[in-house]
Amino acid sequence: MPAQRTSTPALPTLGGKKPSYRERVADALRAALIAGELRPGEVYSAPTLAARFGVSATPVREALLDLAKEGLVDTVPNKGFRVTAVSEKQLDEYTHIRSLIEIPTTVALAATADPAALEALRPAARESVTAAATGDLIAHVEADMRFHLGLLALAGNEHLVEVVRDLRKRSRLYGLQALVEAGRLEDSAAEHLEILDALIARDAEAVRTVMTRHIGHVRGLWAAEE
Repeated sequence: MPAQRTSTPALPTLGGKKPSYRERVADALRAALIAGELRPGEVYSAPTLAARFGVSATPVREALLDLAKEGLVDTVPNKGFRVTAVSEKQLDEYTHIRSLIEIPTTVALAATADPAALEALRPAARESVTAAATGDLIAHVEADMRFHLGLLALAGNEHLVEVVRDLRKRSRLYGLQALVEAGRLEDSAAEHLEILDALIARDAEAVRTVMTRHIGHVRGLWAAEE
């Protein structure tokens, strides 16, 4: 059965090779924001979130301050941090910019990318499908981020990757839970595997078709409300 939304965010267990808890917590919080587990207008305290990570409140508070600098949360004196809202206009602009960057960049990889480098992204693509199937929204978002940024990195333009990373940080996928319950998120995640297969086959037109469809889903996800 799909995971049900709870009143508190289901944050992932800290792991990986990040140099500090602060950075690892910040990454997890960003994923929770993107997945819509941390909701606009709601105030979250550092001690409450720290308890979910099993760490002290200090690295969590520092991570939240980092997110405040990025415009993802606002500080609320003596209470915590409020998640900022994203307007419909901003969502339209994010989608447009992502389309302009990601579609042609990914299509070009059909002629230039090393097949071995493409295959190295398959585990992330499969992880996004598995997470979608089990209703693990944050794991899905994290795997989706690794896949798309890893794909764009093959173009060799670090600035391009950072622009897309920033756009993804600022997005909110409020419709993810609804798609899980409708059984549609897994189909969207499976498009990652379609993109890889088309790239490995050097089929630029197929890549363009799948990428256009895939990016088109994003705006619908951003717009969806429960």
